Amino acid sequence: MRALQIAATGMSAQQMRVETISNNLANMSTTGYDARRAEFADLHYQQATAPGAISAADGTVVPVGVQLGLGARAAAVGMQLAQGSLAETGGDLDVAIEGNGYLEVALPDGRPGFTRDGALKRTAEGLIVNSDGYPVAGDVTIPADARSVSISPEGAVFAYFADAAEPEELGRIGLATFTNPKGLEARGSNLFTETAASGRAIPGAGGDEGFGVLRQGYLEESSVDPVREITELIEAQRGYELNSKVVTAADQMLGAAVQVR
Repeated sequence: MRALQIAATGMSAQQMRVETISNNLANMSTTGYDARRAEFADLHYQQATAPGAISAADGTVVPVGVQLGLGARAAAVGMQLAQGSLAETGGDLDVAIEGNGYLEVALPDGRPGFTRDGALKRTAEGLIVNSDGYPVAGDVTIPADARSVSISPEGAVFAYFADAAEPEELGRIGLATFTNPKGLEARGSNLFTETAASGRAIPGAGGDEGFGVLRQGYLEESSVDPVREITELIEAQRGYELNSKVVTAADQMLGAAVQVR
């Protein structure tokens, strides 16, 4: 009775799908979050009769065969890369990336981290950091006597001072892209690190082709579509229920076989 094991793999697959959907809904207000999608593949098949096998002495070939599937398995949980809506905040250090780029920050272990979350802050020394306090690549420091800060679409950071008519350029905030951004490793706190699947980070600047531009005073909202997530949640729930009914049917069949006299 393979039906019990097969239905169990189906229930496990739908459970993972529900967990992925719940994570999307939990992050529907997370800055720069890209929705995830659970992807599945069928398990290997038991070849009771292989297609193309010879079925008779005269060389007759079986046109289809008998291949018994053994269920489903999780193949991947991938990011659905999409540009989120830009929400105006008016913050001097809030920047949204309009395009495919990522901001680079320095992690405590020395590795570079990458994020779409442009809610930047500054330390007591004026260094521009992310919400976790990790310095943004470029090590731009804002002087304490700066009246205001301006960030250009290309990432140039300017400071305005009371005794000067023209702004002073303090540095530049660069961007990075990847050959396969879906291969990045999610670290939490809106941070990613590069992997062998994503490839090495490709440095660039706002305005370069394929990198996008920076929009000061805006933040990128999550790309999660709540209506779509709820629809998929209903489908996953029904799929789980159908697989549970297969378990019940298989149990009743086994019970009937046991009671045969």
